[in-house]
Amino acid sequence: MGSLYSEHLTWLHRWPAGAKLLALALAGVLLFALREPAPLLAATAACALVYASLGPATQAARRLLLSVLLAAALVAGFHGWMGDWRTGLASALRLACACSLGIAFTVTTRSGDIVEVLERLLAPLRRVGVSPERLSLQLALMLRFTEHFFVQWKKLDEAHRLRTGRAGGLRLVAPLTVQMLQTARRVADALFMRLG
Repeated sequence: MGSLYSEHLTWLHRWPAGAKLLALALAGVLLFALREPAPLLAATAACALVYASLGPATQAARRLLLSVLLAAALVAGFHGWMGDWRTGLASALRLACACSLGIAFTVTTRSGDIVEVLERLLAPLRRVGVSPERLSLQLALMLRFTEHFFVQWKKLDEAHRLRTGRAGGLRLVAPLTVQMLQTARRVADALFMRLG
């Protein structure tokens, strides 16, 4: 499956996956605790600096970030149109910050490292009969399929641009769906053979 993980090493690659996940969780809580535009703008500048500091490692995820920024602009525009520009600005800035930090985490952390951290975090659930290994595998697969979705979308869009000279847009939904279903089937078969 395609992945957004970058082999181009950065300062954030050296951080342990658990520390990055903790920092991401704390940043998310802090973002939702901030209410005023000035602190949110400062937080956005800090998130943009973190993202920019990763340089070429974010190359594969740039289209994803542009999609998020467009969504944030639409959220802000909708709230502004409804007459609540402060809520719109706060929501857009939170969305942009959370997604840029999430992308930074994704491009600098291997899936196997994420699974190990999730297994350790979910280990107390074993006492109530929940398998932490199975649950962490499910969460890791969800993350990988989300990455794979954007990687495949980018490949299909580039192929469409080469053939036609314009973006694929909604025309890519059907072939993307077929590819994702085929990938899901292959992964399910592989897991069945390995775990069954």
